Amino acid sequence: MTESAGQPVPAHGQQPAIRVGDRDRDAVARRLQDAFAEGRLDDQEFDSRMRAALTARMSTDLEALTGDLPDTVTALGAAAIVPAGKPARRAISYKGPLRRSGRWRVPERFTSVVYKGSGLLDLRAAELAGPVTTVLAISYKSRTDILVPPGVRVELQGYGVNRGSADTELESCLPANAPIVHVRGVGYKGTIEVSTKPGGQAPAGPHALPA
Repeated sequence: MTESAGQPVPAHGQQPAIRVGDRDRDAVARRLQDAFAEGRLDDQEFDSRMRAALTARMSTDLEALTGDLPDTVTALGAAAIVPAGKPARRAISYKGPLRRSGRWRVPERFTSVVYKGSGLLDLRAAELAGPVTTVLAISYKSRTDILVPPGVRVELQGYGVNRGSADTELESCLPANAPIVHVRGVGYKGTIEVSTKPGGQAPAGPHALPA
């Protein structure tokens, strides 16, 4: 490959790289979410590829993120990972674990109550019902972890609500119409942690790709 005017020139028979837009990035992000829900990507791979997709500038950048993934989810996975019917608006746990993860539908307003237990709301591969999702989390003598994908804006409000892994550089790259997750929480002798990765890990670099 040679370069002309600062831009790479493709070799004979190779498609030229073109600049991508928000729709292209969103399409790749959805493919990555499907692959993550199917177990094809682990937490680290999903996080780093999502960040790279959201900051991609050229078509070749996006192609590198999905080259080892199928074009669509498997027929079995497509039928299994998104349950039919109206999404539940609340979940309650009394002295036990509360878990929501995978390809589940999240209504525009969702309430979780954890009493002397533990909670995990994993939205990374979830289907959000609207452009703004409000999560009301109540955690009494408990810890509730809320995992969000890198491609959303996060707004926090309440008592005992903490941001685990902020990435202001990536958020500044998001389009104006990026989905919003608004977490309103009350942690009474407990805590509500909002992060993009489990365990409060620091986010990977926006252009990182797994080896």
